Amino acid sequence: MDEAIVELTREWLVKADHDLKNASIVSRAPQGPLDTAIYHCQQAVEKALKGWLCWKGVAFERTHDLRRLINLAATTDPAFSRYQSSADILTPYASIFRYPGLSGDPTPSREEFDEAMNHALGTYNFVLSLLPTHVRPA
Repeated sequence: MDEAIVELTREWLVKADHDLKNASIVSRAPQGPLDTAIYHCQQAVEKALKGWLCWKGVAFERTHDLRRLINLAATTDPAFSRYQSSADILTPYASIFRYPGLSGDPTPSREEFDEAMNHALGTYNFVLSLLPTHVRPA
């Protein structure tokens, strides 16, 4: 495998890992803003999927739409289709709490965040499970 592809894939996954860590740290902090934490859940999955697509040599556009990325990933492995519901749940978090007026409530509930984090971890871990160890973040 081309070392440049290995490195770029790893960089996407490191960024995804950092987003998950940010979500976790912020959500546990006293008065940690869950609107920011939930955004990082969406970002972690977006970057993990882009890392997978990079690994498989599948071109993708600049998008925050996890549904589109899942559909692309499913062309390489049909098992990605079972993460469509996670994509449906997480995709809105790319913007809904980040800008005023997009949500009736400016902050997600703890339950909403916990659900998003579970979906993010599940999808991220699935992507990692498909990749060789040397590509995964250290």
